[in-house]
Amino acid sequence: MFMILIMDSYFFKKLTFSENFVSHRRILLSGFSLGVGASLLFLTLLFFNSSLNVLRGSTTSLANSSFSSWPFSFSSHPFSSSSLTNASSVSWVKEKGKISEVNASREGFDNTHLSNSTENHGNATLHDEEQRFPKLNSSDPTNGVVKNVTLMAAKTRVSDEVGTEKTMEGELHEGDLVKKNGVTVIGHDADSKEKKMHVGLNGKCNIFDGKWVKDDSKPYYPLGSCPYIDRDFDCNLNGRPDSEYVKWKWQPNGCDIPSLNATDFLERLRGQKLVFVGDSLNRNMWESLVCILRQSIEDKKRVFEISGKSEFKKKGVYAFRFEDYNCSVDFVGSPFIVQESTFKGINGSLETLRLDLMDQTTSMYHDADIIVFNTGHWWTHEKTSKGEDYYQEGNHVYPRLKVLNAYTRALTTWAKWIDNNIDASRTQVFFRGYSVTHFRGGQWNSGGQCNKETEPIFNGTHLRKYPSKMRALDNIIPKMKTPVIYMNISRLTDYRKDGHPSIYRMEYKTAEERASAELHQDCSHWCLPGVPDTWNELFYASLLKYGKGSWKT
Repeated sequence: MFMILIMDSYFFKKLTFSENFVSHRRILLSGFSLGVGASLLFLTLLFFNSSLNVLRGSTTSLANSSFSSWPFSFSSHPFSSSSLTNASSVSWVKEKGKISEVNASREGFDNTHLSNSTENHGNATLHDEEQRFPKLNSSDPTNGVVKNVTLMAAKTRVSDEVGTEKTMEGELHEGDLVKKNGVTVIGHDADSKEKKMHVGLNGKCNIFDGKWVKDDSKPYYPLGSCPYIDRDFDCNLNGRPDSEYVKWKWQPNGCDIPSLNATDFLERLRGQKLVFVGDSLNRNMWESLVCILRQSIEDKKRVFEISGKSEFKKKGVYAFRFEDYNCSVDFVGSPFIVQESTFKGINGSLETLRLDLMDQTTSMYHDADIIVFNTGHWWTHEKTSKGEDYYQEGNHVYPRLKVLNAYTRALTTWAKWIDNNIDASRTQVFFRGYSVTHFRGGQWNSGGQCNKETEPIFNGTHLRKYPSKMRALDNIIPKMKTPVIYMNISRLTDYRKDGHPSIYRMEYKTAEERASAELHQDCSHWCLPGVPDTWNELFYASLLKYGKGSWKT
């Protein structure tokens, strides 16, 4: 139509008519020209009015979508008003934890919603950019939390700062676990929300093989804050002058472990019973866990030992109840796991150890949901290590039996009891390995020392061989029908010569008491806070890796 209106004047000059022809046609041509001109003017106005209506509707949609410019040619891509209106907010298709790419072709764009980008993604803005296909420009591959997602389509970029509590699977709450590429991602209340840890739960990473690294975020509970630590383990209260021994974190080779999220731990333990069974090293670990979990409880009065006890050195059964979660964390003193007994012989009664019978405390934990066993340190004492007229099976007392043989027989009795009395579909069984000691110049009863140690061992060549008792355990567990999770903490404890109470087992009032204490140092147990907190960290990771029921990730 524009071609009819725009005509070259030169063309008219070349056309010549006779005066008579012009004279006879002048009135007719003038009327005809006026009619055609009016018609063309009307059609032109009608066309522009229609175009303006389309543009007006488009502009409204674009304004609602925060467009600063629209780079498409309407002559080549005549989008309808409805398709532009529906181009509202970016619709992200989630498939198997990933955000799918959006097709930037006309068909794909028509099916993409861009209208409510401001409502759904608070900081979303659209900018003029060079045309590219959509992609995830920035997501953190180490934490599973999507951040700064950049979506580009036909010269349009959507940059959206997604809240740090959003994951590719949905909301990430404290302690939530998100499976991603065979690895589990976990949030922790003590970490920043943007810092999440990959957990070595894919079966290929040995979380007990690694090194100690400095970590100023430790400990889980402040020095002196937990009233349920035995005085023997409370090194700070007993006057230890340094505190760097609480500032170390275990770093596995090839993967990370999560910090122990106390809230998540208790939520998963809700309505259940967790029991530690063993010697004073398991009591060390039990008190550590009670203190870590208690720290997360706002009303500390709702955490209590059910019998009101506050000292736990004597043999017995102790149970801490976490009222808000209807669960308990118990300790059953059973240093050998098998039964201590007496035997009436010709020369009188003998104290013996029944290698063929479990300790009578089994009634206190056979119905537990999680059981953590250990035994080992009492097998190093003089009577057990000598093995003379001490080990008994049935009515027979061995005149002499090597301690490793006796230990293996005791573990065999334990394994049979587990297989015959534990419901593997309900109860999860752990065995915590041997905790290495660090006596210099003697043993615990012969002047051995470990005081003035302030750093771990850094050179692995200085570590000892794998304990023979744990090799015996390695041979027994595979033969059991009940799954047992072995926490192999021997090597990681061997590094920590700095973590023992040493002379800080009590408060000394005189110089003479301090001098005497140096002759009887504790280089077996661990200060709290301290190394057993890491055992519980690994315990938590192991539950997440192998756990049943509420512990499944």
